[in-house]
This record gives sequence, C-alpha cells and structure tokens, in this order.
Amino acid sequence: MKRVGIVLLCMFMPIATAFAEQTKTLSVDVLWQLSRLGNPTISPNGDYIIAPVTNYDVPEDKGSTQLWLFDKEGNSQRPITAQGLRVSEPTFSPDSNTLAFISKRDKDEAGQVYLLPMNSPGEAQRLTEVPSGAYGIKWVGEHIYFISSVFPGKNWDQVAEQLKADKDDKVSAHQWNALPYSSFDHWLDEDREAHVFRIPAKGGDIEPITQPLNKQLPRSSQSAASYDIDPAEGFIAFNSNGWDNQVDAKIDIFLAKIGSGKVENLTPNNQAPDANPTFSPDGKTLAFTRQTIHGFYADTAKLILLDVNKRSEKVIAKDWDRSVARFVWTPDSKGFYAAIDDAATRRIFHINAKNGKVKAITKATNFGMPALANDGTLVAANDSFMFPARLVKINPRNGSSTRLDSFNDEILADIDVGTYESVTYKGYNDQDIQMWVHYPPGFDRSKKYPLMMLIHGGPHSAISDGFHYRWNAQTFASWGYVTAWPNFHGSNSFGQDFADSINPDWKNKSLEDVFKATEWFKQKDWIDNDRLVAGGASYGGYLTSIILGQKEQPFNALFIHAAVYNMYSQMAADFSVHSTRFGNYWDKPEIYKAISPHYGAENFNTPTLVVHGQLDYRVPVGQGFELFRTLQTRGVESKMIYFPDENHWIMKPNNSIYWYNQVEQWMNSFAEPGAK
Repeated sequence: MKRVGIVLLCMFMPIATAFAEQTKTLSVDVLWQLSRLGNPTISPNGDYIIAPVTNYDVPEDKGSTQLWLFDKEGNSQRPITAQGLRVSEPTFSPDSNTLAFISKRDKDEAGQVYLLPMNSPGEAQRLTEVPSGAYGIKWVGEHIYFISSVFPGKNWDQVAEQLKADKDDKVSAHQWNALPYSSFDHWLDEDREAHVFRIPAKGGDIEPITQPLNKQLPRSSQSAASYDIDPAEGFIAFNSNGWDNQVDAKIDIFLAKIGSGKVENLTPNNQAPDANPTFSPDGKTLAFTRQTIHGFYADTAKLILLDVNKRSEKVIAKDWDRSVARFVWTPDSKGFYAAIDDAATRRIFHINAKNGKVKAITKATNFGMPALANDGTLVAANDSFMFPARLVKINPRNGSSTRLDSFNDEILADIDVGTYESVTYKGYNDQDIQMWVHYPPGFDRSKKYPLMMLIHGGPHSAISDGFHYRWNAQTFASWGYVTAWPNFHGSNSFGQDFADSINPDWKNKSLEDVFKATEWFKQKDWIDNDRLVAGGASYGGYLTSIILGQKEQPFNALFIHAAVYNMYSQMAADFSVHSTRFGNYWDKPEIYKAISPHYGAENFNTPTLVVHGQLDYRVPVGQGFELFRTLQTRGVESKMIYFPDENHWIMKPNNSIYWYNQVEQWMNSFAEPGAK
C-alpha cells in the first residue's frame, strides 16, 4: 500500500493546520475559531432579541458564553453579559423590561437565576440561592419557574448540607436499587428527584410546585420543555412517568391546579411518550406532541390540542407524515410556527390550529427553534453546510430572511469551503435515497479524487443541510476528498415507513444503501476507485462494523467511533435499543445474532481506527475495546484512541483537534488525498 508524504508532515505540525495555512480551507483550527450562536429569544414587545454566543479558548481548552443583544433591523449587536462566564436560557419578563437567565458566577456552587434590566445600565442581580441549582426556567406572570434536582423530604438547608457531605465524602461508590442509573454521560442519583419550583420575580420565598403532587419529572432528562404554566398561573402541565416501571418509562402529561395538591394524568391510555406541553397564549388550549409506538424513539410525533376546560383532545395535521417538534404558538392562539425536519432539511412551517393545514415557510438550509414576538416578528438561527449559525428575521409570508448578525464574517472571508449538492440514487429495493455530496475546494471534474463515505448515527436521525462541528463534511473535504452523507433507510424526516423500515433488522437495508451509494460514486469519472474509505459514529459506527465483517467490501480503511459493536453487551448502556419493542436477547436471540456486528469477526481484515470515550454511557466504552481486541487478535492493522474525559462525542477543543488530525492521518495512509 502506498504511503503518502503528507503523513510525514505530522512530525512537525498537525496536518490540518499545515493544509489550512496553505489553502485557507475550513480546517479544524478554523472550526474552533468560530463563534457559535445558539437559538434566539425575543421580547414579547419585539424590541429586544437575545442569543447566546459561545467562543472557545483553545490554549485554555475551555469555552465561555455571552448573551448578545441584537436590533431587529440588523443595525447593531453587542454583548450584555461579561466574558469568561457560562450563561444560558435567556427568558424575558412578560412586560419585556427584564431578562432572566441562568449563570454560575462569584461564589455560586451551582447555576442560579439572574435578572438584568433591559432599559437601564447595570449588572445582573442574582435572584435565587438554590443549593441544588436552577435550570429550565420560564417567566410567567409574577413568578419565575425553574427545575431543581433535590432530596425528597429535605428543606433547602438540608439539601445544602447533604450536597456538602456528598462532596466531602471520601467514598466514591454509587448505589442503585433500580433503573435508570445513567444518562448519556452522567450517573443518576437514586436519592434525588427533579421538581418544578417558583419564586416571585421581585424576590421572596421559593414555592414547590410538583413536590406536593408526589410526581417527579422524568429521571433521565428534564428541561424547560418538560413543563409549562398557563398565562394566569393557575395550572401546571408537566411530564412524568405514568407507571411504576422505571426500566421502560411511560412518559405522560399531568395537569394540576397550582397549590391544590391534586394531579390528573391527561394521557393514561397512550404507552408511548406524550411530551412538550405548551399552553396557548389565551390559556384555553394545551398543545403537546404524541408518539404511539412504545420503544420507538423515532415514531412520528403528532400535534395534539387539548381543550383545558372540556378535557377533549384532537389531533391536527394527522395525515402529515412528519414529526412535529420545536413549535411555538402564535400570539392569537390560532396556530404555530415550528422548525421541522423535512427530507433532510429543517424548515420553518406554519400549522393552522383549527384546520391542521400545514405550510412550509422556508425552503433551503436549516432553521432552529423559532422565536416569536407579539407583533409577529419571527426570528431563528439559520445555518448550512456552507456557514455556521446566523441570526435571521424571517418573513412569514414568503420565507425570505434578513440576517441580523455579523459573527464569523472576518474569519470566513478568505476561507474556501468548497461546494455541495443533494443527489438521489437507487438504494435498497431500487428505492430513492437522498445523499449529500461535498466537493473539495478547487474540485476539477477532469481529475480523480478519493471518496470518504460518512455514515450517520441514530439510526433514526438524518444529516440535514446544517453546519456540523463534530463531523464536518467540508472539513473532511478540505483534506482533498469527495465526502458523502447518504440518508439511508432508517433516517428520519422522510416519513414513518422509511424510518421504521429497518426495525428490528438494523443491518441489511442500510448496508445495501451504503454499498449502492459507493457504487454510484464508482461510476463517476472523478472518483478514484482505488482510494475509497469510510467511517461513522454510534449507529454509523455500528454499520461500519457491519461493513468490516463483510467478506467483500470496497473500502481501503475504516474509521469507527463510539460504535454499537456487540448487541448483547449493549444491554449495559443507558438505552438497550431493541429490548422494549422486540424483546430481550434471552427472549429473541435470533434477532440479536442476525444483526450484531461481532458475529462478523471471522471476516475482519480491513485496517480500522477505533475511537471511544470513557464517559460514554449511551454506548459504553467496552464496545470499542471489544472491537479493538478482536481486530488485534485477528492481526488486522488497527489503532485504538481512547479519551478518558469524553462521552459519546468529542467535545473539548484540543481533543477535537487531535481527533480530526488522527482521522486525517489514518485516512491519508490508505487513500492518498487530493486530485490526480
């Protein structure tokens, strides 16, 4: 196998750095220079737009977030919180005069609610001193509502004492008597419960809202989307487990009159999740999303409207084959704007609450959660494969957008980010498959390029037209590769049947889609069929491991990150994938044996780079080491990269730079980059 000279360059400096300095491409170093704009919020009167902006200090290996204030005409932008801190969840008062947010500063042991006046200069003032921290805030009427994870039966002083005792305890053991015990990258404390509280916005005593109801928020995750308060502050609607089984929780929506001590399960008959409770501005209707297949997280989520007084519900847009998510009521309570995944693009839609009519507002590129003012001003973050998130104002009549920020313009001004396009090819059973194709800077169709096939995770997700920091196809392309993201069978945003088509057989349809995508490229004059590589993470790592186990496959080398490699030992994860819907491996061993990658080990002979993080509880680190040991035992050229301080994703700046450089070195070793 020919080894290329560029690999020797890493003896002196990272490959990506050297290449970027020569060609000014979207290198990993550029990725970590960019300001990362989050979803905006807008004041009720439309005068103020706030968005969090995160920047990273690579030498210090840390990031900080500031809140920035924008003019809705795009004339100005300025930070309103200090540098070097972490802030999140900007939330306006109903009168638009004050901004609440979460921050940890000064001597705070945990995140607290801070208040900042919008119409006068001054520093933000801390409102809460909650020892267990505050998050998931909402400002309704005279109160600010928040979530805190507390010890049942203990007052705030006792909570503080317990937290200090736990911190000072020299015993590091965790103990559980029941599931769940972890979520993605952190252990769950069996002795703590997440509850909603409120505090007067002017300050005062904290009042428990859900604690007296003896119903905690879902144990694995909670956020501001887990509950809502009606505008008159009379009722709370919130998510909680609807049965005693914590192994396979039944997420229901509960309704309670605040202070009554009584709670009602609004969704007792549906075993799948009912989520995102949201009161209409007039308080008469509760909207929420509903899935109906228990154990299938990508089941199409329908929008349900419940008449609060009559307790009658209706499904709107019930025949629309897309999942409703990231929605906000219009001020007149007659409809919604929502950012919804549609055929590999996240578009803004309007949904009529009366007749269920759905209208796409935006067309190309991705849009995040919309924010809407009472005067109809609609704003959102907008990104693309070609540019990171920008703040835009959207015209709801025609979908046109006006940019309101100028972040990253100087950095990207002389960066060649190449080009991309969406193509359709014939995959499994001759069915149409959408795929994104990225071309390197200076792409010349008269020459031949290597191919890097990228296999997305999920599997029930999709690669959409947005800017990706962890797996940036244009950064991979900048090394001199054509890169591809096929949205194979199982991908969401193409309808229920397409997403569910790979269950419980995770293997065959997606595998054929990837192989046929590769054949599509091999027919192109500009692809060098002797320089093909592939890689993926999570489910993408799973499918790459399946490729590794095939007797014949087209790739010179593979890259496998955070892979589900052994379907049996995946039972040690916080999510066991197939067991809820299709049965455990002792009940249905034939399913697991048919699709588990480790059964293909006898065919392993392709050079493989394996990467895994210790803090990955979604796909435990043993999966990566099992794969690496098998490769080594079989004498296959392989490398294992282990991150003791990373989870399912590589999040820290220097680790990310190292990750990209190592992937580049590995791929370059088996598929020489650049045109020939």
